[in-house]
Parts: sequence; structure tokens; C-alpha cells
Amino acid sequence: MRLLLVEDDPRIAGPTVDALREAGYAVTWAQTGPEGLEAALLGDFPLIVLDVMLPGMDGFEIARELRAGGVEAAVLFLTARGDLADRVQGLDLGGDAYLVKPFAVPELLATLRALSRRERGQTAPQVTFTDGRGTLDTVARTVTWDGTEVAVTGREYSLLEALALSPERWFTREDLLDRVWGPEFGGEARIVDVYVRYVRRKLAPEAISSERGRGYRVER
Repeated sequence: MRLLLVEDDPRIAGPTVDALREAGYAVTWAQTGPEGLEAALLGDFPLIVLDVMLPGMDGFEIARELRAGGVEAAVLFLTARGDLADRVQGLDLGGDAYLVKPFAVPELLATLRALSRRERGQTAPQVTFTDGRGTLDTVARTVTWDGTEVAVTGREYSLLEALALSPERWFTREDLLDRVWGPEFGGEARIVDVYVRYVRRKLAPEAISSERGRGYRVER
């Protein structure tokens, strides 16, 4: 699938382009807002990965122009701004998903796969867990608990998604590190415990179950 990446920082764009091409995407890279807008308007890109903070024109303005111009490509925002208000603004302007920097390659690829399914009309239904108290929107990457949307980081969402897509299955720390942080992660495995605590604090202690020697899981 053809994909447009609009990102001004080569330290981020370089590895991202390599990972996307390795995953099978035909990637075009634009480095400024105006360059990205021109490429998106002239090219036939089903997927656009769009940084928010860009020289010349920010990502929100680009998204507004694309939708006004009839471009229906799926738009994934990349940004260091993870506030709920910023995410809502991006989605209201026609964005389809939001990924907060720094992100792991598996997290990016999983989001793009979800967007690709939507483009093919194969979007999976929302994923529920813990007797319906929790709901994940796998395209918008949002979390609802007891009927209220909860602001989570991209990494917190990815942890919940990995668990919720296989309810009742026990995941070890190593399983979750590989799925959420990626096999290249070189930090401590107990980072998983830290993020489980973050999620429990935002949702409820019973949102994620744990058992010594078995790991973590969510209930169906």
C-alpha cells in the first residue's frame, strides 16, 4: 500500500521510513507542511502519516485542507502533544487516529493495519473487555471505561489492546514487551508492571488481572 509520511525531523523519519518499507509499504517522505500538502493533493495515497508540528504549515491545517479538497485518505497524526484536547481537535479536523511520540514501531504498524482494514471496509468492531466495562476503538485508539472516555497514552493504549484482543489469555512481561515495546527494546522488563499500574489507576484495579508466575490478562 502507498503511504505518505510528512515529518520534518530526519531522526524520526529515517528509521520510520525504513520500518514502513520493511513492512511492505511504498513510502513517500515529505519534510515540510506545504510539501506534504502538495504531495497529498496530487498523489493517490490511501494512508497519510502526518506530524502535527511542521515548518510552513502545521498538520492540523494540512488535514483541514485535505478534507476540504475531497481527499479521503486515512490520516494518522504523529505528535508529542498527547493532551485529550489536542487529540479531539485532530480527529474533529478529519484525522482517523493519533499516535503520541515517542512511539514503538509495533505500535505504529498496528495502527496502520487497523486503518487499512477500515479503508477496505473490514474494520473490526469495537473491542470490549471486563464484562463490557471497557471498550477500545481500534481505529481511533481510544479507551472508554464505564461509558466515559479515558485519556491514555499511546503506550498505555497498546498495552490494553494487546491484552484485550486475546481476553482470558495470560501474557508474561516478555510477551508484552515484544508486542508493545518491540523486540529491539533494551530496557528493564519491569517497565510492563509500571504501565499496568498506570492503566489500573486510570480505569480500575480490576481492569487488568495479574497472577504470580503467569503474568497479566483481561477478562472477557
